[in-house]
Amino acid sequence: MEKYGIGQPVRRREDPRLLTGRGRYTDDMDPPGCVQAVILRSPHAHARILSIGTDAARRAPGVLAVLTGRDAAADGLGRLPTLFDVPGKDRPLFDPTREILQTERVRYVGDPVALIVAETRQQAMDAAELVEVEYDPLPSITDTAAAALPGAPVIWEACPDNTAVLWDSGRFEETEAAFARAYRTVSIDLVNNRMVGNPMEPRTALGEWDAETERYLFHGPSQGAHRIRDNLAKHAFRVPLEKIRVVSPDVGGGFGVRGKLVPENAMVLWAARKLGRPVKWLAGRTETFQSDPHGRDQVTHAEMALDEAARCLGVRIRTTAGMGAYLQDMGPRVPTSGGARVMGTVYDVQAINNQVRCVFTNTVPTDSFRGAGRPETAYIMERLFDQAALAFGIGRDEVRRRNLVRPEQMPYRNTVGNLIDSGDFPGTQAMALRMVDWEGFAARRAGARARGRLRGIGLGYFIEASGGMPSEWARLRLTPEGRAEIRVGTFSHGQGHETAFAQIVAERLGLDPAQITFIQGDTDEIEKGTGTGGSRSSQMGGVAVLRASDAVVEKARRIAAHLLEAAARDVELEDGRFRVAGTDLRLDWSRVIAAAHDPAQLPDGETLGLDEALTYTRDTECNFPNGCHVAEVEVDPETGRVELVRYAAVDDVGNVINPLLVHGQMHGGIMTGIGQALMEEARYDPEGGQFLTSTFQDYCMPRAGDACDFELALNIVPTPTNELGVKGAGEGGACGAPPAIVSAVCDALGVAHIDMPLTPEKVWRALRSVPAQAALGAG
Repeated sequence: MEKYGIGQPVRRREDPRLLTGRGRYTDDMDPPGCVQAVILRSPHAHARILSIGTDAARRAPGVLAVLTGRDAAADGLGRLPTLFDVPGKDRPLFDPTREILQTERVRYVGDPVALIVAETRQQAMDAAELVEVEYDPLPSITDTAAAALPGAPVIWEACPDNTAVLWDSGRFEETEAAFARAYRTVSIDLVNNRMVGNPMEPRTALGEWDAETERYLFHGPSQGAHRIRDNLAKHAFRVPLEKIRVVSPDVGGGFGVRGKLVPENAMVLWAARKLGRPVKWLAGRTETFQSDPHGRDQVTHAEMALDEAARCLGVRIRTTAGMGAYLQDMGPRVPTSGGARVMGTVYDVQAINNQVRCVFTNTVPTDSFRGAGRPETAYIMERLFDQAALAFGIGRDEVRRRNLVRPEQMPYRNTVGNLIDSGDFPGTQAMALRMVDWEGFAARRAGARARGRLRGIGLGYFIEASGGMPSEWARLRLTPEGRAEIRVGTFSHGQGHETAFAQIVAERLGLDPAQITFIQGDTDEIEKGTGTGGSRSSQMGGVAVLRASDAVVEKARRIAAHLLEAAARDVELEDGRFRVAGTDLRLDWSRVIAAAHDPAQLPDGETLGLDEALTYTRDTECNFPNGCHVAEVEVDPETGRVELVRYAAVDDVGNVINPLLVHGQMHGGIMTGIGQALMEEARYDPEGGQFLTSTFQDYCMPRAGDACDFELALNIVPTPTNELGVKGAGEGGACGAPPAIVSAVCDALGVAHIDMPLTPEKVWRALRSVPAQAALGAG
């Protein structure tokens, strides 16, 4: 059998099924009697609801129900809170919680007001136009930077300054002392632009109710079925967990926005219970823009203190982070304690004080989006070091080299107390610079200028805190027919778990991968699980699968020893066969599996079957993948268009289960970063609060032609925190690409900074500035 184990570049087992249209997504499901739901959403950014008239809509053809927030309250549906508390510097976190349908006030364009259920989607859409809502429009605020200023419209009366929480990382006095003794300081004002996740599959929810068992069944895309079930049970319906079953079939992308505590999931289950029929809701693309949680949306002023040798002494960060109209799920954690886990990133600096003001705005709520706070943290540090290089007149590579945590300092405890367990930051940077021929860039710049183009180069170093929640469940069962069934509480929505986890089982058991079945995303099949997010699956689900595999092998070895009349310690498993060491006595798996299911052939004290389940709980907070990315761009001075012409990335993700999967994750993360750096931005009308970019005509997503060939490499430094030695891989590109690309464009133009996204208009205007004009005239 061809090698199919850990470290092999095995093609994804999922792909033939998905690429030939044999995937099964939520919208493919139409149970008998299924009806369609449409949600009427607010056209106003901020308004009082004076009345909701539903009579005409109820009488429309095919309509089965028109439900409002008052109906939800009468039926006892709960309000939806944020799931993470964030300690405040001066007062506790203010969480207004959220009704699933608004009854008194709407607070952003897209806020749900009524649920219309009809026999067909078109009938429901037609009836939605007949719902008569009388609004009293109110002033709105969509500018994150201005939300907490005096005179800004108030979104929640109990929170007059629109501040949900002011968070402080600590070390204030230490940081002030660093600035007091600084030789030089630099500062920057920057924006981490608001983004929309935009998975390929729009959000869908299918709810069913079994009156006989009084049990709900929910189908929908997620990043972990248990999280959806637990939140629906605890917050929306207040029922025992066993009263809700959640099944997530194939999912067309996640990026952090799936599996949140969202109103629509509760709506379809509620409607299904009221009507006694399955209810499906499918978001159109514009509705996806208006209802999926957004990401990023931070405005920052940052300062760095440095000594005479350009070594960083301290950093002050003051950020205003937009939460949207409500605190969504992880919303307030992302820019505060979540992103702060990697404050200081890969640099040897302890005196950092970071204050984040989380503010309400009349916009779609924000939550985790690929990287969830770590890209923003890396971007701030990288832009500061670029300013330091300018201030000292040294290379951007050199200023980083002087400040990197060195291998001999490992393990290194960072400014917030997290132990960075492993890494070779200088080596990784050196690899990336060699790959892109950093030293030879001047010749490439001159060649571009001869062609009428401005060429620039930039780099961005990042570190991730990957791992998420500290435990994960897995089960490995060998059936009497000889198949291996993997069940695991993580959830694959594009990462390739079906392949990677099968590689771990094949490595440990020596089985043909064709005999391995992968099962996920069903709370009746999976005992418990934390799901996928924060680049956790390989180090959590992978280790759980590894340990379950080892447990199965140990039991099988005892059974084989009994059959071979040998001591278990003398029995080895090699190439899928059990043999007594030093002899030709051997058994294959089929013989051992048969004995495992036959009480007459089992050793005393052994239970039937080969079926092991366990929960793996790690000892550490997380681990720390990292990488250095280098971008080269060319700018057309006539139009301001930026072309990415070269891109090199060296990542340290620890040991690698499957290089093809890791490279795919690197590609995807880099494309996310390209989108943020060059084109993606969710924008609102500052006066009326209208969402201006709610279609792909207005919101620009990166395509293949916006990228170049990526030169990728791995600097493998295994982590000692788990048996596989793996670190996360899914979010690195989203952290490394924005600072690298922005640095490169600024280098091409000869300016200190431009805010993302670097659209042609923005770059064209920067080209007309005085410094850029001087750069254009340079030789």
